[in-house]
Amino acid sequence: MRRRLPGRFSIRTAAVAGGLVLTSALAATASATPAEPPPTRLAGAHDSSAHAAQRTHEVEYFTRPGGHPRHTEVPAATPDRLARAHRALSASEAAADGDVSSVIQTGPVADKLDVVFVGDGYTAAQQEDFHADVRSKWEQISAVEPYFSYKQLFNVWAVDAVSNQSGVSGDPGKDVVRDTALKSYFWCDGIERLLCVDTDKVESYAAKAPQADLVVVLSNSTKYGGAGYTLTSQVGYDGIATASSDNADSDQVAVHETGHSLGKLADEYFYAEYGTYTGAEPSESNATKLTAAQLTSQQKKWYRWIGQTSPDGGKVGAFEGGRYYPKGINRPTENSIMRTLGQEFSLPGREAMIAGFYRHAKVLSSPTGTDTAVKRDAAIKVTLPSSASVKWSVDGKEVTAARGKKSVTPASLGVAADGRTHTVTATATDNTTAVKDPAVRKLLTGSRTWKIAA
Repeated sequence: MRRRLPGRFSIRTAAVAGGLVLTSALAATASATPAEPPPTRLAGAHDSSAHAAQRTHEVEYFTRPGGHPRHTEVPAATPDRLARAHRALSASEAAADGDVSSVIQTGPVADKLDVVFVGDGYTAAQQEDFHADVRSKWEQISAVEPYFSYKQLFNVWAVDAVSNQSGVSGDPGKDVVRDTALKSYFWCDGIERLLCVDTDKVESYAAKAPQADLVVVLSNSTKYGGAGYTLTSQVGYDGIATASSDNADSDQVAVHETGHSLGKLADEYFYAEYGTYTGAEPSESNATKLTAAQLTSQQKKWYRWIGQTSPDGGKVGAFEGGRYYPKGINRPTENSIMRTLGQEFSLPGREAMIAGFYRHAKVLSSPTGTDTAVKRDAAIKVTLPSSASVKWSVDGKEVTAARGKKSVTPASLGVAADGRTHTVTATATDNTTAVKDPAVRKLLTGSRTWKIAA
């Protein structure tokens, strides 16, 4: 990893070949940047002055499912051999290009975390195959906790990117070139399992969907591989993950990537050559310089979880090694998904993910608008996660008989037809035991008020 220079931007990308690529541009100053080891030439990096002038991404990659990652550096630009293969779409193909479909809609866009899938390597005739792949991949991702318990917080969209040719460059062999909409390709910078993509093209398609918060590129392939970028786009989404559409292990790519982009979690693996960390206390919630005893006595970070059995195995404590350093940094558990693909999030990791969900989504959502008065006999409906409960009140007084109901009418709540304007309020609270931090729990309550027509 390169040393950050005072007053400059360091672009950090984690790319997983079969795993994930994370990209974040972080402003850093000498005083704000923790101490790092001397700059070293990463595997796969180039030393030529021409390459140094290019915009590049530092990357991390997995060579196989369940493997530990390594770092390398890749050019951000699409290789010329792929760009030269492009031809314009026909009129009929262009007409279908960029169509947006709702795959899952649990509520209004403003209330939900909106996940946008964009396909690559699907021809105009294969867009229904893409839609089926989106449903399958989301089913795999949302089977992982805490996604599974919070399905009600997500909308899922598909954006059709029409490719001239079916499949992905680099599949099955390194020299295979296919003309695709997003220019995704294996063998990115010579690494077989690293599936890179033209992020500018991705953004142009993601911008067509409503308020994208997270973007996943599905490349039409059975080959194991993937990548993920955490970046702040002009559209506003937190990150991009790329994954093979028909590989059973590729869902883990997106899950790990969202640990960074949504959970703001650090990687928990390390390299022997990094030595001992001597910088400031890390900002990420799953990395610390403190021991378990110090976390408890000082009431820092994940101290509330120490000693409890974690879903990724063992008990929460302070395990040496993390954030790339074998010494001087501790992580919460022995082997969570932030260390190895295929594992579960740790208890502190789940809490961080839930906090990330609620940065985009609301615990209480309703298709019933609040901008106009509601009639006494009109239904007011709400949606909320399975771990949440809802209470109803009229003019500030709770109607206890309506507790837990997700659909009511003002009349059923006792609003009188007396010629006066009344209000109905729904208040939801997420009662999950997966969140202990009081600061996070504040995100777990929400309410909405409707005026009732006189």
